[in-house]
This record gives sequence, C-alpha cells and structure tokens, in this order.
Amino acid sequence: MSFDPRNVNVGDAMPMLELPAISRTTLALFAGASGDHNPIHIDIDFARQAGMKDVFAHGMLSMAYLARALTQWVPQDRLLSYGVRFATITHVADRVQCSGKVVEKLECRGRPSARIELTASRNGEQVTLSGDAIVALD
Repeated sequence: MSFDPRNVNVGDAMPMLELPAISRTTLALFAGASGDHNPIHIDIDFARQAGMKDVFAHGMLSMAYLARALTQWVPQDRLLSYGVRFATITHVADRVQCSGKVVEKLECRGRPSARIELTASRNGEQVTLSGDAIVALD
C-alpha cells in the first residue's frame, strides 16, 4: 500500500519490513557505521563475562530498521516526530520484523497529521521495540 496523505485512515497499515537474520557481520558493520563499539555487541568473551550467552544487537539497529520501514512508506519530509521504547534484546540469528498502523488522526504543529503506532519484533513473536511517529498529512 502506498502512502497517500489525502486518504489516510485510522487502521491503515504500513507494509511490513522483514529483515535477514542478525549476524555477527551485521553487528560489526553497524558498530562501524554508528560509532558504537560497545564490546557487549561484538566481543563474545566480553558478553559472556557480563553474564550473556552471546553478543546481541544494538538497540539502535532495530530503531534504524523501524525508521527505514516507516520512511519507505511515508516520505521523510512528512515525519514530524519519531520515538521508541526498548523492550527486550535482539539476539544473533533473530529476524527483525517492523510494522506499523495508523491509530489516530490529529493536529500537530498546526498541521493535519496522523499518529502511527510502530513495533519491531524478533522472529515474528516478541516485541523488541514499540513506539510511534507523527506524520503530516498536508
């Protein structure tokens, strides 16, 4: 479904974005791109010393995936706000799925807008991030 600001309705869903399984390469590349080289995400020995079985994905990686899903549906210049809450860890080999739906039409900054409820989940089951975005409809 393409985004048509004139015909946005409560209940409209954005296309789901399903990503390949998180790999160690994904984590290393994201660390380089983001500048977040926290060893809990890339050094298995460090992660084990911290009580984890293995390294795990940066929370901001899933946040970036969710923003990508949103802006593949809604043009970026319509985005008025975007925020998430981190719920749980995304592990190596998990597959991230991003989805969203329009839950409210409102006015924001004097503009007709819509609030989109967003979620990222792992393996189609457990929600790892939840949040929302406000997008302009004018």
